[in-house]
Amino acid sequence: MRAAVQHETGQDKLEVLDDIEAVGFGPGKVRMRVRATGLCHSDLSAMNGVLPQPAPFVPGHEGAGEILDVGDGVTGLSQGDRVLMCWLPACGSCPSCKRGQTHLCLAGFMNAGTPNFRRSGGNPSDVFGFAGTGTFAEEVVVAANCAVPIPDDVPYEIAALIGCGVTTGLGAALNTAKVEAASSVAVIGCGGVGISTIQGAKACGAAQIIAVDPVAARREAALRFGATEAVAPDELADAKQRVTAGEGFDYVFEVVGKSATARTAYEATRRGGTLCVVGAGAMDDTFQVNMFELFFDEKRILPSLYGGADVLRSYERAIALWRAGRIDLEGLITHRVQLAEINDALDQMRSGTALRTCIEI
Repeated sequence: MRAAVQHETGQDKLEVLDDIEAVGFGPGKVRMRVRATGLCHSDLSAMNGVLPQPAPFVPGHEGAGEILDVGDGVTGLSQGDRVLMCWLPACGSCPSCKRGQTHLCLAGFMNAGTPNFRRSGGNPSDVFGFAGTGTFAEEVVVAANCAVPIPDDVPYEIAALIGCGVTTGLGAALNTAKVEAASSVAVIGCGGVGISTIQGAKACGAAQIIAVDPVAARREAALRFGATEAVAPDELADAKQRVTAGEGFDYVFEVVGKSATARTAYEATRRGGTLCVVGAGAMDDTFQVNMFELFFDEKRILPSLYGGADVLRSYERAIALWRAGRIDLEGLITHRVQLAEINDALDQMRSGTALRTCIEI
């Protein structure tokens, strides 16, 4: 089968190969035919080494498709079922799961160290899947709890986005920060996750939502999705003065994953306000606050991993909001490519021209 492979960490291009096979099928596993997958910035971060991932590997974790086969002991799933990919499934028995913090379960991360692809031919070799998945492939074998059934009225490309970016962005506003009605919000970084954060803040009833991004096209898109104003990064200080009389925003979301923008977000947050860190950054990039300001300003600093709540419930809520017309998911897909054109999708994300590119497989 075909799959897009990153041979070594740091390479900026993927190679589409046709001698890859999905391996590991057996008890508790399912084989999934991928129909659509989104390109998430986390895929780029794994490719360039910001996020740790063994290589060679197949990127992609935001996918949807249908079940081809189920292993022994699998219940609730059958051949032909339409599913989305959950890259961070909950085991249900670890301390985090027992506390109700299923999004902090580490069981799914353990899958990243086990190859779930293999290159055949004259020199067979193991190939990993990003985050234990690897949706830039025609087929993938994953644990059964990674495959979540979706209703028939949800298209594959919409389900794929719900599998990561939409759930992450909506959840940051609804679950982690718990944005209050009539509040002021700033969102720094307006790609697919940032736009979803804006939509989450709008659904919560925020009065002012300031979108901050260096790319003009993304600023224009943010206004279509609910931002009341969109500014370049060097205009944020002026927006803070105009919108909040210099006090700072009630909620500021950092959706870039860099300490520099996190510091900017901290300074844009009012005393007693909330800084929500959504972007995934590098282990050697340190965010610093001094002890006096930490004490005196009493700003809440809240990281948000995968939407900060039970992802299964978050999927259901995203679908309900989409059905009700409260959020726009179709509009997030600005580009569509075939698997053979995967490097075009990478260029679209790096340049900022795409909110989400859908790879049709």
